[in-house]
Amino acid sequence: MSTAAETVSAHPALSRRRELGATSARSLLLTVLGEFVLPRDETVWTQVLIDVLGGLGVESKSARQALARTAAEGLLVSDRAGRRVRWGLSEQGRRLLSDGAARIYGFGSAEHSWDGRWMVLLVSVPEARRQLRHRLRTRLAWAGLGSPAPGVWLTPDPSKQNEVADVIADLELTAVSSSFVGPFGAIGAERQVVEQAWNLTAVEAAYEEFLDTFTDVAPVDPADVLAHQIHLVHAWRRFPFLDPKLPGELLPAGWAGSRAAELFDTLHTRWDRQAQEHWHHLVTSAG
Repeated sequence: MSTAAETVSAHPALSRRRELGATSARSLLLTVLGEFVLPRDETVWTQVLIDVLGGLGVESKSARQALARTAAEGLLVSDRAGRRVRWGLSEQGRRLLSDGAARIYGFGSAEHSWDGRWMVLLVSVPEARRQLRHRLRTRLAWAGLGSPAPGVWLTPDPSKQNEVADVIADLELTAVSSSFVGPFGAIGAERQVVEQAWNLTAVEAAYEEFLDTFTDVAPVDPADVLAHQIHLVHAWRRFPFLDPKLPGELLPAGWAGSRAAELFDTLHTRWDRQAQEHWHHLVTSAG
C-alpha cells in the first residue's frame, strides 16, 4: 500500500492543496463524504477519515479541525463508543451533499437545444449591504447567471426562473426585483453580452488545467485509485460554479469544457468500482 508521502508526491495538485490548510481540508472532507458516505448512509470512524485525508496530503490536525468545523455547521453528527468517535451525515448534510452530487454528476450531460430565449433579472441591493450583495452574487452565479452590468443578471436558460425566484425570496429581495423572458433584440450582439457577463477565457483555462492534470493518469493500486477518484471529483466539483453551461451557439469554437466533461465521465466510471471497494475495505477493517 502506498504511504501518504508517496501518494502526495504522485499528485502535485494535491501537494499544493496541503498548503491551503483547514479550508482545503474541509473542502476535501466534503468531497469524501459526498462520494463515499452519502451513497451508503453509514457512519465512519474518525481514524478512517483522517487516514483517507492523510493520503491526500492533509495533516491530522487539519483533518480533525475540518471534522469539528463541519459538525459545528450542522452537516455531521457523531456518536461515541468508548474513546472512539463515529461520524455520520445529518439530515441537513444529506440534503446539501445530495444537491451537490446532482449538480456535479449531471453537469457534464449532453447539451439541450436552445430556443434563443433569455431570462433577465433586475435586482437592486444597496452598496452598503455588502454581505447581502455577496450572498446574492454567490447564489446567482451557482445557478449559472452572469452579470453584464451592476444590478443586471441574465441566463440563456429561462427554465431557471423558479430557482432564481427562490433565491430572491430567500434573500428577501422580491420587492426590489423584476424579470423578463424573451429573445435577444435587434440592438447589440449576444456574444458581446456573453463576454461582459462571464469570463469564459478563465473558465476555459480551468478546463485546460483539468485536462492537463488527468489525461494519461493511471493509478497503480487500490489506495492510489481511491486518492485519484477523490482528487478527480474534487477538481470537477468547482465547474458547476465556474461554468454557466451556455448553449453551444454562445461558446467559442473547440470549447474545452466538452472534452473535460467526457474525460471526467470516463475516469469516474473507470475508477469507481475499485475506489468504492477500497473505501469499503477501510471502513470494515476499522470496525
